[in-house]
Amino acid sequence: MYSGTPNDKPWTVPALADAKRDGRRLVMLTCYDAGFARTMDAAGVDLVLVGDSLGMVVQGHDSTLPVTTADVAYHTACVARGLAKALLISDLPFQADATPERALDASVQLLQAGAAMVKLEGAGHKLDVIRFLVEREIPVCAHLGLTPQSVLRLGGYKVQGRDEAAAARLRADARAVAEAGATLLVLECVPTPVAAAITADLTIPTIGIGAGPHCDGQVLVLHDLLGLNSGHRRPRFVKDFLAEGGSVAGAVQSFAQAVRDGSFPDAEHSYA
Repeated sequence: MYSGTPNDKPWTVPALADAKRDGRRLVMLTCYDAGFARTMDAAGVDLVLVGDSLGMVVQGHDSTLPVTTADVAYHTACVARGLAKALLISDLPFQADATPERALDASVQLLQAGAAMVKLEGAGHKLDVIRFLVEREIPVCAHLGLTPQSVLRLGGYKVQGRDEAAAARLRADARAVAEAGATLLVLECVPTPVAAAITADLTIPTIGIGAGPHCDGQVLVLHDLLGLNSGHRRPRFVKDFLAEGGSVAGAVQSFAQAVRDGSFPDAEHSYA
C-alpha cells in the first residue's frame, strides 16, 4: 500500500531509494521560473523538473527538438533560486546526449546551474551514456515509453507498449536503464498494466505521466496542471487542477494531495 506526506527535509538523491522502499508516493511537476518554484516548494512538491517541454509551453515550438542546453541551463538557474527542499532535475535536450562526452559537457552545465540530476530519454546506446555519467558522479533519471525527442521516428505523440512485443521491450529497457545506474525512471504514455509490472520489477522509483496509478510517483507539465492553452492537443492523462484548487497554490496542493492519496490518476486519466 502506498502512502505519503510532504517531506520536512531537503530531498537528496539517496532519499529516492528510501521512498521506494517505504512505499512513499513522489510528487513531481515541471517548472521554468523562480516564482512557480517557490509555490511548488511551499506546497511540498518532492521533485521539480526543468523539462525540455519548455520548448512547447514557454517558447511556442511544435516540439522539444529546438531546445538547447543553454535554454535548459538558464531555466534551471531560475528555478534553483526558488527551491529550498525539492530535488531539481533537468532535461538533457535533443542530441545533447548523443555521445557520452557530449552528455558529460551538458550535464556539467546543468549541475553547475543548480540541478541535482539530469534526465535523458531512451535506452539502447543511451545505456553507455548513463553508465558514463553515473561513473562520473552525475545522477541520472531515465525516461521510457513515449519519448518526445523521438517524435519524428514515432510519427507523433502516441501511447507506447500496447502490444505484447512492445511491452516486453519496454520492460527489458526498464531493467537495462536501472542496471546501467539510473536512479529514477519516468514512464510516459504507457498502458497501466505495463507500467505496473515495470514498477513492481524495479528497485528504483518510477514516475508516471499517462502511465496509470501504480507508478511510485506522478508528474505533470505545469501548464497542463493549470489548464493553460499551450497550443497543442491536451492528452487524456491531463487534469485541470486549477479548476478544483481555486488558485495556483491551491492547484499544486490539490495535485500533490491527489497523488499521495492515490486518487490521481484514475481510469479516466490513464490508458488501459
